[in-house]
Amino acid sequence: MIGKIKELMYEPEFIRNIGIVAHIDHGKTTLSDNLLAGAGMISEDLAGDARSLDFDEQEAARGITIDAASVSMVHNFKDHDYLINLIDTPGHVDFGGDVTRAMRAVDGAVVVVCAVEGIMPQTETVFRQALKENVRPVLFINKVDRLINELKLQPDELQNRFIKIIAEANKLIKGMAPEDKKAKWKVDVADGSVAFGSAYHNWAINVPIMQRSGLNFKDIIDYCNDDKQKKLAKKVPITEVLLGMVVEHLPSPLESQAYRVPAIWEGDIESEEGQAMIHTDSKGPLAVMVTNVSIDKHAGEIATGRVYGGTIEKGMEVYLVGSHAKARTQQVGVFFGAERVNTDNVPAGNIVAITGAKGAIAGETVCEDGKRIKEFEGIEHISEPVVTVAVEAKSTKDLPKLIEVLRQVSKEDPTIRIDINEETGQHLISGMGELHLEIITYRINEKGVDIATSEPIVVYRETVAGKIEKPVEGKSPNKHNRFYITVETLNPSIYEAINDGKIKEGKVKGKESAQVFIENGLDKEEARRVWDVYSKNIFLNMTRGIQYLDEVRELLVEGFESAINAGPLANEITVGLKFKLVDAKLHEDAIHRGPAQVLPSIRKAIFGAIMLAQPVLLEPIQKVFINTPQDYMGNATREIQNRRGQIVDMDQDGDMAHIESKVPVAEMFGFAGDIRSATEGRCLWSTENSGFERLPNELQKQIIKEIRQRKGLSPEPYGADHYVGG
Repeated sequence: MIGKIKELMYEPEFIRNIGIVAHIDHGKTTLSDNLLAGAGMISEDLAGDARSLDFDEQEAARGITIDAASVSMVHNFKDHDYLINLIDTPGHVDFGGDVTRAMRAVDGAVVVVCAVEGIMPQTETVFRQALKENVRPVLFINKVDRLINELKLQPDELQNRFIKIIAEANKLIKGMAPEDKKAKWKVDVADGSVAFGSAYHNWAINVPIMQRSGLNFKDIIDYCNDDKQKKLAKKVPITEVLLGMVVEHLPSPLESQAYRVPAIWEGDIESEEGQAMIHTDSKGPLAVMVTNVSIDKHAGEIATGRVYGGTIEKGMEVYLVGSHAKARTQQVGVFFGAERVNTDNVPAGNIVAITGAKGAIAGETVCEDGKRIKEFEGIEHISEPVVTVAVEAKSTKDLPKLIEVLRQVSKEDPTIRIDINEETGQHLISGMGELHLEIITYRINEKGVDIATSEPIVVYRETVAGKIEKPVEGKSPNKHNRFYITVETLNPSIYEAINDGKIKEGKVKGKESAQVFIENGLDKEEARRVWDVYSKNIFLNMTRGIQYLDEVRELLVEGFESAINAGPLANEITVGLKFKLVDAKLHEDAIHRGPAQVLPSIRKAIFGAIMLAQPVLLEPIQKVFINTPQDYMGNATREIQNRRGQIVDMDQDGDMAHIESKVPVAEMFGFAGDIRSATEGRCLWSTENSGFERLPNELQKQIIKEIRQRKGLSPEPYGADHYVGG
């Protein structure tokens, strides 16, 4: 088997890189197990119960997938062997970052949907994550046995249920797939890009197989009713059907890199490295995109990545483009279940495990030291951290080790944000939700550091609700430099464009990006004068002919960014604002306009402007979806309303009620236990992060005060006079 993998690695037309994605508990890991069993990698009796890709003890204990896990296997289809590199991804909203990163490594995705629940919020999210990365989907409708055995559906009812799920999936594909792929990527029962089955009972079927085997839905119902699913699994084994579907409908690297590379790499496609990537050329310059970093007790840091061009070799000198650092690979190999198999080299089109690329983080671009290339686009995570805990080492002697472990953990999971305060010894970890932080805390303890954590703290954002009449003046400490700033809220179309990644964050060089701003609704004159896009704010220079301004440009941008990182209301990040520099007076002598003069003055002007424009706090919101029997609907809605939640939508399907609502994250702690007792354990629920909304007026003062006291600041924020007076 390993010999076969090593052979096939060099034949990109016979490689399929795929991810398995789904809503939580729709059966991804059980499905992956069965595919491994079919490939002879684990015993068939264990498949489904083994959950062999949940390597982590916490994964096994909680029965959920937390990390994306990689595995390679060989499948024979129409008399040819294919190498299938599979990544099993998490379904829980708190670990969505892993899905986004996995999608960068693969070309196709098997979207698993539970036949009973249908397409759920997280299914929509994984579709969005896949299609945004130009990854082609196929559909597997799982748990069909439950429709037959529990819901007693007849063949025509089964078909209606399937038609509804497929129509919803195609609606999502039509809405989010690249323009030229919308029609081609639609999933279709007739061509076999949709399969039905039961991952737990090891069988699956699609229309081409039905035609070949003569089975129909009525036969399947009989097998399930007569408790003969084992026999059914022998006739239509899930591995054959699903891997056949993968080989037939999902693209090889040769096909996919031609359209994926231009979308994720901004370099010159006509260059030598551009052409090597487009043609999956293993002899061209090296180009690897790191999608994940894990720490192995024995081997140290293992970087998983996709080789887009060239061949990565053992002992090779490589260059990390983002970190501007050199490294030497100690070993390279492929994944084989929980094991890594070392090979001397891994060519383009494969998923590689690199040992020794010290300093690499997810999103890093790796190339040969002698042939440096432009880096790949950063990986954009769909949601951002909204809950924080403070972490302290129980024993002071563990402090240095804790800092080391926190750095490791943030490498392994780039969706968390870590603030290390070496003076106080108190470190803040921000994550996607309660569960995410529990897992991170568990991992720190596991790495040998005993820690105490605070109660979870919610992350807020600052913005303004009004605008100011005249520019605000910020004076430098020596009174020789003055900057005049105005502030207003960003128009929604620009804010959305930054959120969706259409407008890239970062310093704006030249005027070439003006067009993007104009297309998204910014005034033509302003579009040519954007200096910086940072944390969903923009900074414009609207001055004309001011002497020496170019020399302090970098300082002004630095001052703007540091002011945004800790706003004047509660030291939280500021979002959604447009700042304009409308005038400036600068000292002619460079020595009098250095960082010590410029930084405080621009910060003061920005803070003063914010405090004059009705500053307000925004709080993070989660969408909460609940499926519960009718009898418990009242209890479930009461539970939402008691938490300042709003019911957005309600509908009924048979005797089940579906409730969609929005609830502030601050009110969601302990929700799991409460909703269980409110519905006597009879409900299914899930959440999805939904951005930030304005905190109700009656809570503004109280929350600002609480945050400031927690951060050791004066209880009341300073007024505008504090920043611009004197």
